[in-house]
Amino acid sequence: MNKRTKIKITLILFCVTIVIITGLHITRRALTKNKLENTLYQVKKETYENCIEIAGTVSAAQEQTLQALGDGTVLGVYVKKGDKVKKGDIIIQLDSTEQEYNLAKLDYEMASLRITGSKKELQLQEKQRLSLLRKIEDRKVTATFDGIIAALDVSVGDSLEAKDSVGTLVNIDYLTAEVEIPETEVSKLQVGQKVNFSFPAYTGDIQGYVVSWPAIGEVTSRGATIVKAKIRIDEFPEAILPNYSFTGKIQITDPVENLVVEKYAVAYENREAYVETASGKRIAVKVQPYGRTNVKILEGLSGGEMLKAQSKAEESGLNRMRGGPGKNSPIPMNAPPPGKF
Repeated sequence: MNKRTKIKITLILFCVTIVIITGLHITRRALTKNKLENTLYQVKKETYENCIEIAGTVSAAQEQTLQALGDGTVLGVYVKKGDKVKKGDIIIQLDSTEQEYNLAKLDYEMASLRITGSKKELQLQEKQRLSLLRKIEDRKVTATFDGIIAALDVSVGDSLEAKDSVGTLVNIDYLTAEVEIPETEVSKLQVGQKVNFSFPAYTGDIQGYVVSWPAIGEVTSRGATIVKAKIRIDEFPEAILPNYSFTGKIQITDPVENLVVEKYAVAYENREAYVETASGKRIAVKVQPYGRTNVKILEGLSGGEMLKAQSKAEESGLNRMRGGPGKNSPIPMNAPPPGKF
């Protein structure tokens, strides 16, 4: 094969390659165009929530452990589980015979001492008498606040030792909880902020509010620095009881509803954004970057519209989104990233 023949073959192969590449390019453009014409994006409504997520268990407004302050035999049980009591009501009475005898004996001695004894001796016995009165009071278990007997396990004739727990008194006029707030979120807290609760034991939302938090943080066993904030629920259904678990959100600001669509549904002409509906209607819009693949619709749409993919979506407008706004660009570039959904 001579040199001229080799050149001819090379030229032919080159031409064939050019034809193939051109054909592939035309085919790819046709497929891309067909794909764009058949791709639709829906304008969706998404809610941005600025909140602090929490979890924990609720406690009664007040709780008293019913326990004896000394050893003794139970002479009286005046309530049962579920009863309502008032502050100062006697719940359990222990045998106080010995303490009452000692008091009577002391009263007799004091009566004699007032006639023949010294004033100083009488003052000492008066202090002793106060001590005996307290011991008699300690033979009673009384309510320290208005509430309901949540639990009671004691009967007349039982022998109790000091500090034996026999029941619980609770006040459930409201419920409280302590929740851990990360140190990075504490600056967002305000007294009275709304708290939305969700309980596994109840279908539906329950609302409460932030009461307080300490002026000092603490380090957990995990090594995280947190502050324990106190929250409260004033109104709640009977299905929610003390020690029930919950998850919730402290609402920092009111939720904001955004209209969001994929950025490929937006095209640009003369630096102005527009979209095209599935029916072919062209609508001018104002948009703002919203994450990596979406834009937020500021004007022009109401939500739910089906939009065609735009071949001009990757041209000047979205390129400016990536690299910065062009001169006189209608697209704000300082939008915050998407929130929690």
